[in-house]
Amino acid sequence: MRITDWPENQRPRERLLRGGPRVLSDTELLAIFLRVGVAGKSAVALARDMLDHFGSLHRLLHASASEFGALHGLGPAKYAQLQAAVELTRRAVAEEFERKALCSPDAVRGYLRHQFALQAHESFVVLFLDVKNRLINHEEMFRGTLTHTSVYPREVVRTALHRNAAAVILAHNHPSGVAEPSEADLRLTASLVQALALVDIRVLDHFVVAGAQVHSFAEHGQL
Repeated sequence: MRITDWPENQRPRERLLRGGPRVLSDTELLAIFLRVGVAGKSAVALARDMLDHFGSLHRLLHASASEFGALHGLGPAKYAQLQAAVELTRRAVAEEFERKALCSPDAVRGYLRHQFALQAHESFVVLFLDVKNRLINHEEMFRGTLTHTSVYPREVVRTALHRNAAAVILAHNHPSGVAEPSEADLRLTASLVQALALVDIRVLDHFVVAGAQVHSFAEHGQL
């Protein structure tokens, strides 16, 4: 049965307009995104199949284009639309944080969780802050595992000076899901602190993000 044949008070879109998105399940929200199903299957049924196939909403949003397209009824267009929606959400969150001072580890944790959400590759980012700890810019400086991609302190220093930053927060993610820093992470942090101190730029913290886990070097006396 098509969704348009359902009673109006049971249709996901009408329920969202009436009660807001929070009243809908993951399946119903995904069905609204899909708009239409495939032959013999409504958008709700297709959405349910997608969540069953991937096992969770997180894994669905984390799927590659080829994994996404392996399901009947999905293809590059839907994948692009979904990734665009995810990126818009990430940017909206970033805009909100840019207007506020990142003055506590909890504030930074929230920001970084959104920035690294669904990212499958490891990357090293730097948050450049002004004298009031407001975000000037967030830049991915290097990509790849830190054991295979060199992080050059001179590049971080050069960019910090170009941004006229008074302080920085360093961060990188561990897609493996383990937030504990490695010995390489500790050595890298020490070299960056030393290099930035030469130009009077403070390193406020270094965070390792692994899903919902965020490890703060400053809180653990590792800075």
